[in-house]
Amino acid sequence: MEDIVLDIRGQICPACLLITLREINNSKLQLKRRETRLVVRTDHRDATRTIPGAVFAMGYDVNVVKKGGYYEITLEYKNG
Repeated sequence: MEDIVLDIRGQICPACLLITLREINNSKLQLKRRETRLVVRTDHRDATRTIPGAVFAMGYDVNVVKKGGYYEITLEYKNG
């Protein structure tokens, strides 16, 4: 599986959510076929709540991991 890495460090909400949703829309076929997953890198802590809340409702599994000075939010489309 290939990762799409979306580095939005330096952005604040609601831009973080809007940029992520735009990338999901642009890559939705590959995501739904589980050919890829989306990895979002952000340093805005609020995005660790807004992004998972929105995309979970759209059928994505979400994993948030705190790295050095940023967060990595991994989104994968659920099977079925």
